[in-house]
Amino acid sequence: MRPPGRILIAPDSFKGTLSAAEAAGAMRRGVLRAVPGVAVELIPVSDGGEGFLDVIVPRMGGIFRVTEVSGPLPGQRVPARWGHFEGVGVIESAQAAGLMLIPTEKRDPRVTTTFGLGELIREMLDRLVRKFIVGIGGTGTNDGGAGCASALGAKFLDASGRKLPRGGAALARLDRILLGGLDRRLRESSFLVASDVTNPLTGPSGASLVFGPQKGADPATAALLDKALTRYGSRLKRALRKDIASLPGSGAAGGLGAGLMGFCRAELRPGIEVVLDATGFDAALTKSDLVITGEGKIDTQTRAGKALSGILRHAQEKGVPVVAVVGAVEGEESDFTGKDGFAGLGAMVRGKTMPEESMRDAARVLEERTAEVLATYLRRGSW
Repeated sequence: MRPPGRILIAPDSFKGTLSAAEAAGAMRRGVLRAVPGVAVELIPVSDGGEGFLDVIVPRMGGIFRVTEVSGPLPGQRVPARWGHFEGVGVIESAQAAGLMLIPTEKRDPRVTTTFGLGELIREMLDRLVRKFIVGIGGTGTNDGGAGCASALGAKFLDASGRKLPRGGAALARLDRILLGGLDRRLRESSFLVASDVTNPLTGPSGASLVFGPQKGADPATAALLDKALTRYGSRLKRALRKDIASLPGSGAAGGLGAGLMGFCRAELRPGIEVVLDATGFDAALTKSDLVITGEGKIDTQTRAGKALSGILRHAQEKGVPVVAVVGAVEGEESDFTGKDGFAGLGAMVRGKTMPEESMRDAARVLEERTAEVLATYLRRGSW
């Protein structure tokens, strides 16, 4: 059959091995091995977490800046990268409050804070940024965004009128939230928040009980933090006259979703949708005959708002087939292919390729698998 004339390559990161941009480069080399001379366009993607900055800012012709802010741990200072283009500021929250910034033995969501994120927003306001795009994946915090709001001028007081210390556990003593000192420039600013989860702030599917364990919380600590955020949610409702805690996504990033919606009047959208809009993905689709995407692992969560599900949905609306080359498949390949799924699917970990080899030399293995999958499906005439 006639090979595709133009291929759009749009992978997410392969966490722990390749950034989205590195994965796109490896896939491009694989495509050109299978179909020499084919036109290729690269649009690396993210769902709002790792690599969010790096997939949006270069695509928009923006520049990177670095600001030193408070890190997630008490007394910690970190250099936080952010992006800027045409009056728009792009933030990857993990740069200031990320789990990656916390040594494993020090992970304690009772004390970690988003204060540095608020400092970063304040710095960007000083530089006349009034439109923000914020990715909130990958945080190591569970403070409901209270730290961020505190850096922006909100006050969190106990029953004696004393200022609460930073961290999620302290919110169990929260009595009042004072908004009089909140930075007035927020009123003339807009915040678009990219998140890949829709969890509420509290309860069985809330921030603490679902995501607390991956941030260092044992069951008792997760329960304590859930109780603290429940109190925080009630005080948010009193201060803002709006039930933020029940909104979908309020539990994202340890409740940072609630804080940004409440104090910054942010709009939350699925992270992949934010990225696809910002990078002009749909316009690129109209010129493409095939999309090749991928990420570290494909599983049952893939269809629940993850990057690959967004790419598949947009491509199917335009009638463009999608092939996925992933690190590993959890389940049967047939679960993800067919009429409503991917036109083709291949994994880096298979046969004689051990996980260690895929991790050690991921770019080479991804290049080879991409070439193999593309060549196989061209022979089968699958599109």
